[in-house]
Amino acid sequence: MSDPLSNAHVLLTGATGFVGQAVLEKLLSAYPSTRITVLVRPRGALTAQMRVDKLMRKPVFSAWREKVGAETADAEVARRVTALSGDLGDVPDLPGDIDVVIHSASSVSFDLPIDEAFAANVDGPVSLYEALLRSGSDPHVVHVSTCYVAGLRKGVSEERSLDHTIDRRLETARALAARDEAEAASRRPDVLKPLLAQARATHRRAGAQAVATAAEDARKAWVNDRLVEAGRTRALSLGWPDVYTFTKALGERVAEELWGAEHRLSVVRPTIIESSLAHPYPGWIDGFKVADPLIAAYGRGMLPEFPALHDTILDVIPVDHVVNAILAAAAVPPAPGDAQYYQVGSGLRNPLRFGEVIRLVRDYFREHPLLDDEGSRVQVPNWTFPNGPAVERSLRRREVAVEVADKLVGRLPANDTTRTWISGIYKAKRDLRTLRKFTDLYQPYTQTEVVFDDARTRALHDALPEDRKAEHGFDVTAIDWPYYLQQVHIPNVPGLMRAREQRHRPVSAGGAGLPQRSDVLAVFDLHGTIAAANLLETYVWVEMARGPHKALVDVSGMVGRSMVYLQAEQRDRGDFIRSFMRRYAGTEEAELRRLVATKVAPLLRSRMLREALERIEAHRAAGHRLVLITGQIDVFVEPIAHLFDEVVAGSMETDAQGRWTGHLAISPLVDEARATWLRRYARDHGMDLTGSYGYGDTYADRPWLELLGHPTVVNPDASLYRYAREKRWAVESWTTVADSRFGTIARSVVGGLTGSLPTRSRS
Repeated sequence: MSDPLSNAHVLLTGATGFVGQAVLEKLLSAYPSTRITVLVRPRGALTAQMRVDKLMRKPVFSAWREKVGAETADAEVARRVTALSGDLGDVPDLPGDIDVVIHSASSVSFDLPIDEAFAANVDGPVSLYEALLRSGSDPHVVHVSTCYVAGLRKGVSEERSLDHTIDRRLETARALAARDEAEAASRRPDVLKPLLAQARATHRRAGAQAVATAAEDARKAWVNDRLVEAGRTRALSLGWPDVYTFTKALGERVAEELWGAEHRLSVVRPTIIESSLAHPYPGWIDGFKVADPLIAAYGRGMLPEFPALHDTILDVIPVDHVVNAILAAAAVPPAPGDAQYYQVGSGLRNPLRFGEVIRLVRDYFREHPLLDDEGSRVQVPNWTFPNGPAVERSLRRREVAVEVADKLVGRLPANDTTRTWISGIYKAKRDLRTLRKFTDLYQPYTQTEVVFDDARTRALHDALPEDRKAEHGFDVTAIDWPYYLQQVHIPNVPGLMRAREQRHRPVSAGGAGLPQRSDVLAVFDLHGTIAAANLLETYVWVEMARGPHKALVDVSGMVGRSMVYLQAEQRDRGDFIRSFMRRYAGTEEAELRRLVATKVAPLLRSRMLREALERIEAHRAAGHRLVLITGQIDVFVEPIAHLFDEVVAGSMETDAQGRWTGHLAISPLVDEARATWLRRYARDHGMDLTGSYGYGDTYADRPWLELLGHPTVVNPDASLYRYAREKRWAVESWTTVADSRFGTIARSVVGGLTGSLPTRSRS
């Protein structure tokens, strides 16, 4: 079998991408005399060569490596592949003996910010072709584009140059300037103030820095959203469905102007590229492609409906067909100045209707159902293919309902029931975000009425020698869609096998199997985390130890000030502690210590959480340093201090007679202050925070929990539970060791307060 690219020197861009990997593998496995230079961008500490070495261990090369042997494969790569360090934005000097360029690098995203899309898909080709002109090489360039550069149109799209008069230079200049404009706009007070107000309302309990970080993140997101919308709107205004197809169309114009006018140029336009049909093995894919998020979301029951046309063509093409067409085009260069266009798709001669796709996908998931978070089989929906406005109205109603439910549930006391509701709302919001994204991005591709002519591509396949067609052909009429979708593609969509076999839940840190280490911390919060008690209950215990009649009088006064305490708690945890501890003004510290040691200590111990004690013991057995860090006053912590190696608590100011003044001696160690303390403590004692463990129960614990490699939230409030779900932190429910008659009485006395104030006071 002859090699049509015999002894050719090929420059390949985009070698780490989906199509680029497949092209490189095919050149190595089936074109033995071809030399390949790959343009690869260094990434972090990885050089271009290191990235190529890492690339060679990816699954796409596994069949070839197994066939020839690992040593032979490594030797072939060393002999034939040269890593050229560079980037399309800054192309280095190119070799002067290049015979063929396969330009497959691009940013394949429908919703990129406009400046990023232009930098990758328009400015990138400019840099490449200018570097080629400087190099002295006169290669045949195969420019990989997409059929969807045809834009928003109906009917047959032919294999020829695009007919438009867009000034690519002007569009590029405006697109690249858009970020500076958006950044400047984002700093205006009218934009920043609402973002800051929202950040303060959501993150105030985690501290001022958390608010500032959230506000800045929101500003950056505002800039990104503005740039994404700018790209989408500009593309639509000029006749393209999104910024990806718009910039790819302008990228073709770059190739035509800078190279095709006087040199040899072929433009290959695939449709929707999916997993391989046969080579390097059936079902090979690298990451989610265009149709895969829809398939995965449908299989998980996340898309109850979708605005697609039942009779529209979903033009899918296996990646090995695309690779074979690229290399076949590379082997037959056109005359200089006579650019050739090849459209690689299935829609004209082997159409796959969207209704048929859904039937095949639905039948597959009914036979091979996925499991939800509870381990139950997901029931996939029956789509009725409504029109776009109907789906939009339904989607908007559901979004409003979920937002209202989320706000209402967030105000309820935290318990297993409300956390179950929050979990359900979280899933509903996730599903709605998915549906919204897919509706916005994919609707042009699922309602398209354009069909792509492939006459030249068909002729290119027919011109292959008969002995090469089986291995190097790309006859789309030979694709059996039920076989391809149900037996080849869907089983290999990334993540679906894992979703079928296991439940997606955060893994608990647990107590078993903790590593034996002396350089890690196990950091515990007090109230609500290791003890089911709060400042209010501790106060009631103390007052009842002094006498039930006095306790009822004092508690009635506490109820009267409940709104003051609630407002302080909502503003800042430190404000709440300062405000509440003034109730102890005039208390004799010596007498209080006696009451705590004799009367309060048994009550506090009875309210300890059983799992907390087990976890403390497990960490001690593993050699971890146990730290209790709390805003509670040290006097009240003494009954359990022996459980820890380090206790960090608050203290009260005393007068000359040993009475508490009602003021704190030091600022309370809450939210960000705890994070600051932990960083310094770890630095001073040589502790590894990334290997350390943390246990907290309220959103104010977020800043310090984020420092630790193994955060666990215990009986969390609504805000922390939502955050833990997003971060996939461990979530656990812990229970008390025992109950007591005295503790029950105390809880009933303050029941009205704990209904309005948080059920767990922040320590």
